[in-house]
Amino acid sequence: MHGWRVVWAGVCVAICSGIPAVYSSSIRAQGVSDEENAYRAPDDSWAPRRADACRGSNRKTLLQWSYGTGFGGGPNLEEPLATDRPDFTEASSTVGRGVAQLEFGYTYFHDSADGESTTVHSVGEPLLRYGFGFDWLEFRIAANYLREVRRSQDAGRLSDGGASDLYLGLKIGLTPQEGILPEMALIPQMLVPSGSEPFSELEEPLPGPARMPKARVLPGLNWLYGWDLTERLSLAGSTQFNLDVDPATHGRYTLFAQSITVGFSLTERLGGYVEWYTLMPSGADQIKPEYYFNGGPVYLVTDNLQLDVRAGIGLNEAAQDYFLGSGASVRF
Repeated sequence: MHGWRVVWAGVCVAICSGIPAVYSSSIRAQGVSDEENAYRAPDDSWAPRRADACRGSNRKTLLQWSYGTGFGGGPNLEEPLATDRPDFTEASSTVGRGVAQLEFGYTYFHDSADGESTTVHSVGEPLLRYGFGFDWLEFRIAANYLREVRRSQDAGRLSDGGASDLYLGLKIGLTPQEGILPEMALIPQMLVPSGSEPFSELEEPLPGPARMPKARVLPGLNWLYGWDLTERLSLAGSTQFNLDVDPATHGRYTLFAQSITVGFSLTERLGGYVEWYTLMPSGADQIKPEYYFNGGPVYLVTDNLQLDVRAGIGLNEAAQDYFLGSGASVRF
């Protein structure tokens, strides 16, 4: 893939620097002045603009599957916004240069085991996405407020609340979809230890982005891919690796996450999704694999405003029993 990019860069240099010099030399050889030539420029309307071809200004993704000068895919402000919520799988496209998108919501988690019940309120869930520099580059920042309540026959009712760790990331739009080849994006990301102290000793992590603070910088990488199968049906997935901290030993381990989601449209404004995802630790002493199934409707109020509702269940004992949530996304 890198080879053809080197060739294309060489062609751009030749077009931008070599052709004007050759053309000017030819004119002088014919005894025609530069001033006269200003009125005798050749018809080059058939050719692509040299500035766009050399600078890649029309490029919506960093790479492309096929050789050529046309770059499809990527963000399209004439289409409805593409959001990272409400499913676990995030969008494989960026928001576009100079575009800001705010996504937020609320989720209620519940789990019961060994005579103890735990509920967690995830409030706010704000994710700010901003495209800068290029259409294929996006800055991401998120924070959250968590409220946990534990009930047991021995200890009674215990509750605590506070901020979760700060999430920072960059989404890079890699490729557009081309036939069976998917649209792809890559997110280098990390959690920064900025959360409230009460959550640093919780025994069980939350599924998805509502993770508890761990008092360490925890980097990760999220690979996203998706296909538009028909005008009303899409398929997407994500594969990610993140560092996490085992609450029992306080040692680091790798948390692998895999998801598959199917999106569908019922009307021009109403759609929905169904999804399966798993959280699988490697090298942890206490954390066990978790499996989830969830889904829900989404409604486009306008092309720049989306409302969503979601509900999910845990598929094994280590997972949360169920969760319910709702939210909205706005594009500016």
